[in-house]
Amino acid sequence: MATVTFEQVRRSYPGSDRPAVAGLDLEIADGELLVLVGPSGCGKSTTLRMLAGLERNDEGRILIGDHDVTKTPPKDRDIAMVFQNYALYPHMTVADNMAFALKLAGVSKAERRDRVARAAEMLDLTAYLDRKPKALSGGQRQRVAMGRAIVRSPQVFCMDEPLSNLDAKMRVRTRTDIAALQAELGVTTVYVTHDQVEAMTLGARVAVMRDGVLQQVDSPLALYDRPANEFVAGFIGSPQMTFLPGVAAEGGVRIGGHIMAVRTTARGPVTVGVRPEDWQITDEPDGLAVTVTLVEKLGSDSYVHGVAEVDGAPRSVVVRGPARGTTAKGDHLRLEPDPARVHLFDVATGVRID
Repeated sequence: MATVTFEQVRRSYPGSDRPAVAGLDLEIADGELLVLVGPSGCGKSTTLRMLAGLERNDEGRILIGDHDVTKTPPKDRDIAMVFQNYALYPHMTVADNMAFALKLAGVSKAERRDRVARAAEMLDLTAYLDRKPKALSGGQRQRVAMGRAIVRSPQVFCMDEPLSNLDAKMRVRTRTDIAALQAELGVTTVYVTHDQVEAMTLGARVAVMRDGVLQQVDSPLALYDRPANEFVAGFIGSPQMTFLPGVAAEGGVRIGGHIMAVRTTARGPVTVGVRPEDWQITDEPDGLAVTVTLVEKLGSDSYVHGVAEVDGAPRSVVVRGPARGTTAKGDHLRLEPDPARVHLFDVATGVRID
């Protein structure tokens, strides 16, 4: 096991008007599971591929432990990669797929058999060792791909959206398996996903990227409660945070004709952010007026989607309501946010205002 360090790492592709990764500084602790998350094209997979040696970086250094591996060939980096498309050999059995890298490395047949047996037991694959990949489900194939990485006992696991080809139920089960397995093995793991729910449930820390730039690195709850900027606030959380234009003054923050009792030293135009669970439906006439456009009933929760007129323009609002609530499309509500849970952002930069 080892730490992983990116020092001012940059990668640009010919013909692009901006770098795929721009001056990345990031340190991943020994044994940590860090999730790289962001929208498509944000640079997260490029970052992972540079770590694995599958992409070269134009500037900066990449270290595994104390060793600078910037120019080290992929086969000599002691990294195991798990891809989203499994990348299994269809003509080989599960056992042979898992042992193939060990065979190429000259590991003895007896040791290969022992390592495969241990990994298969951990992954609940013992009964499938003699089967070919075509006889397995998607979740089982992904576990075989993970087993192939585990038997190598690498310093670092690199996982590139390994659950994207699975259905929703299997994704939940498999991400639980990955988290438990990583904790048991203690191998430093870099996990790439575009799914913020995966990121929040898997990572001890989550690194959010946008347009090749690292936006924030923190624990999942810290990202949720104290996002560094408007982008992170909107990307983390489902349904996403509601954003409304406001004006900060000494008495609070005004949204249209509604005054929120939010204490802030900011003055002038701000962007106000409120998460769905931080709105309250109120009978007070000076609450924010919202017309309901859709109610999502999810069993344990319901989400009320509505529109508020703010400064003459319609603005979308999402509120978490009671699971068995009677709110319906077309209803008119008044909303009041929890003042302690309101987020303010600079209009020009999007940076959080404390």
